[in-house]
Amino acid sequence: MMRVTQSMLAHNSLRHLSQSYDHLGKLQDQLSTGKKISRASEAPVVAMNGMRYRTQTVEVEQFQRNSSEVFNWMESTDEALDKSTQALQRVRELTTQAANDSYEEGQRSNIAKEVSQLFEHLVSMANTKSNNKYIFNGSNTTRVPVNDDYFQLDPDGLSTLDEQELLKHQIAYEGSVYQFSETDGNTAVFENGNGETMGLTYDGTNEDSQIESITHSNTEEVEDNLEKNDIVLSRNDAVSTNTGDVEIELLKGVNIPVNSKPQNVFNSALFGDMKRLEQALEDPDSDGKVLTEFIDMIDTHIDSMVNERAEIGARLNRVEMIDDRLSNQEVIAERILSDNEDADMEKVMIDLMSQENVHRAALGAGARIIQPTLMDFLR
Repeated sequence: MMRVTQSMLAHNSLRHLSQSYDHLGKLQDQLSTGKKISRASEAPVVAMNGMRYRTQTVEVEQFQRNSSEVFNWMESTDEALDKSTQALQRVRELTTQAANDSYEEGQRSNIAKEVSQLFEHLVSMANTKSNNKYIFNGSNTTRVPVNDDYFQLDPDGLSTLDEQELLKHQIAYEGSVYQFSETDGNTAVFENGNGETMGLTYDGTNEDSQIESITHSNTEEVEDNLEKNDIVLSRNDAVSTNTGDVEIELLKGVNIPVNSKPQNVFNSALFGDMKRLEQALEDPDSDGKVLTEFIDMIDTHIDSMVNERAEIGARLNRVEMIDDRLSNQEVIAERILSDNEDADMEKVMIDLMSQENVHRAALGAGARIIQPTLMDFLR
């Protein structure tokens, strides 16, 4: 039988007490931090799972922040389109009133002033910002989409321009936009997407030259002679034609376009028709038949606004469903993270109390086992 010395008893007692202190320390750490571990070395699997679960939680939180930005952007778009639709409906009412031949020149002139203000209102709606970003300029959110200074230019000024400069101009007529095509002598030819042409013939090529005639030809080569007030000349960059999408990621690999493309609603045809209507109202030779033709064009623009709002509404419904899913994912991710890392506080407190009893018992046993020393007799 191995001989057990007093020294061995003392060393074993100290070792057990040290282990008890270590266990007490771990339980106190869990109680104070609320976590199962404080160092990865204590439980590498728990630590690795915690990193994955925490990454998932942070990802969901970022998607929720993205969702808030999407709501802000799309709700601003819907509100701007709503106000623009109301403005166009008011323009339609005014046009219907002005088309009544009982209206005098002065009354139509007053209506033209209100139409001019509604034009400015539509420009401000087209230049709406959300979070300091233009929402109706495609992917170029830092540039103003509509510059009203580039509208209603004087057609007489085209006579001195070369083809490179003419390419920067366009003509709006009856809901269509005509881009410069070519020059034929003293005639500048503009063409739309349907193959219809607009020819502006000048009486010369110097600065004093003026338009001699304006001829419109449809696809059947039927020509109409127009006046300057029948068309609106503007620069190509008066209205944005950016077709890029602003996409925001709401789920892993799910990107939602949040912007409304300018060519769908706030396009050159809309603003050109508004300016043409204003010119027609100011023209004393305009009669009810001429003004009535504008009603159908305004209805077309109203329909475009309504269709775009429907598109925005459909996307907004999808975003709401994604946002609801993100809320559920956040709850699940936080629960899984808690199950992996958080300590069971009731169990920890019970274990701590049990370990304290064990520790006190170990101290008492050690005091009885270790033999008295000379110091005990000197007390």
